[in-house]
Amino acid sequence: MAFERNSRLSEEVKKVLSNIIQYELKDPRIPPLTSVTRVDVTKDLRYAKVYISVFGNEEMKNSCIEGLKSAAGFLRRELGSRIKMRYTPELIFELDHSIEYSMKINDLLREINKND
Repeated sequence: MAFERNSRLSEEVKKVLSNIIQYELKDPRIPPLTSVTRVDVTKDLRYAKVYISVFGNEEMKNSCIEGLKSAAGFLRRELGSRIKMRYTPELIFELDHSIEYSMKINDLLREINKND
């Protein structure tokens, strides 16, 4: 039961943060092709690890994470005003490399099929 609640809360946080980052955050370090791929909220609701995918080179990815870290207070305040919960979790941003990894695997599979 608690796992289901935590899962629903993580999805809601993901939806709200995606909206705020996409449409309201005006930091030039955050490129337009930035997306929230996953959010993991801890059981005690104190922390939320936010996985971010950025389309671009390593410099763009690092500056995006820095921009999000500097906007963490604003994002947390907005999150607290939009989702009613006892605690508004502290946001921890990390780069998500899963999309790049899946594209690499897809290219390898395509290359294998081409050689057959």
